[in-house]
Amino acid sequence: MSAGARGWDDYAPFYDWENARTMGRRDVGYWTRFVRGRRGRVLELGCGTGRLLLPLAREARRVCGLDLSAEMLARAAVRAARRARRDRPAMIRGDMRRLPFDDAAFSTVIAPYGVLQSLTDDTDLSATLGEAARVMKPGARLGIDLVPDLTSWASYQKQVRFRGTLSGEPVVLVESVRQNRHRGLTMFDEDFRVGRGRTARRHQFTLTFRTVPMEDMVARLSAAGFVLESLQGSYRGATWHPDAGVWLIHARRQ
Repeated sequence: MSAGARGWDDYAPFYDWENARTMGRRDVGYWTRFVRGRRGRVLELGCGTGRLLLPLAREARRVCGLDLSAEMLARAAVRAARRARRDRPAMIRGDMRRLPFDDAAFSTVIAPYGVLQSLTDDTDLSATLGEAARVMKPGARLGIDLVPDLTSWASYQKQVRFRGTLSGEPVVLVESVRQNRHRGLTMFDEDFRVGRGRTARRHQFTLTFRTVPMEDMVARLSAAGFVLESLQGSYRGATWHPDAGVWLIHARRQ
């Protein structure tokens, strides 16, 4: 397991709580438009708790989400159980470096919200792009969302990032950020404190992400068998530039 894959089971109880305060639903419309009207199967890599997966399942008939974290998928399953059976996506626990699917099984694959950045070395990234190409039909579309240049973020120690409540209990996120700029790695040391006073419970873990320059990512896609279609710098289709708020890539399987 790569370093970036660790910590996600620990993060699962807090993932939706934190992301409601950071990403929210800003990217949902973008990805539902990306899959709308597509024939064939759609695969989301790193589907997590189903934040995107369930909206996607309303737009495409055959949607599948894959994630390595059993705890994340358990929460996605609870969400899916509230939907009509026709709107429930398939969910599979698996490793995106070794996809458990047949060749040419999908017409669309998406890797949203920086999921490819949890791959912390060249070997894992190349394996994942190669596997994505293998399970895609010729001409199938690939969509990738990257968090821009995490290595430019300032390091800090034990900052209170968010306060709120979760399941009726007070929650505080105390976060530290460390950098290994030589390797392009950014480490988030998370400390979720649940409850009050001396009885508060602490949940501590680290999430590691890697920044790959856009030109490097485009070259890797070409090597894996993809043709670049477009680069975008916002969820509304703005032109990409290095300082854009998001880095979005559209490519096709050769």
